[in-house]
Amino acid sequence: MSELIALSAVLGMVALIFWLASNSDDDNGGGGLMEPALVPVRVRRY
Repeated sequence: MSELIALSAVLGMVALIFWLASNSDDDNGGGGLMEPALVPVRVRRY
């Protein structure tokens, strides 16, 4: 019984990693969090 629980835990972790990797931002698929945009900020220098 413990082998079945260990196998399902390993398969669940692999599925979770695959699901998170497939929803990454770099593929421009519209899923996941938005990547931050670099915006120039003016700095006053005296």
